[in-house]
Amino acid sequence: MGTLAPATHDTCPVYATADLISGKWTILIIRDLSEGCNRFCELERSLAGISPRTLSLRLRALEEEGIVRRQTFAEVPPRVEYALTDKGFALLPLIEDMRRYGREWLGVEGECTPAPERRPAAAVA
Repeated sequence: MGTLAPATHDTCPVYATADLISGKWTILIIRDLSEGCNRFCELERSLAGISPRTLSLRLRALEEEGIVRRQTFAEVPPRVEYALTDKGFALLPLIEDMRRYGREWLGVEGECTPAPERRPAAAVA
């Protein structure tokens, strides 16, 4: 048998996807946004233990990857909402598989945010 070449982001789709979602809190942010638009404070409340700085960094990274859309409203005080893009919604089957695996193989029976089947109102590429 031959030796496997080391997996890299450029050559392995599994590696690239794992690298994208493996940051602490990242998959939970995506899970929470699967319910629809959320404001920063709503995400912070739902992710007990996350620091505002970490949440801000994760949201910015997800926005740069095209997974999250940030919308700012010209109001006083300013209002900012975050939502998944089509690229973000495409990750939801992974989250559902993780939920199923946790229940079946790890014996975790708690409830999470349900995996919705809905799509964003205004599709963003």
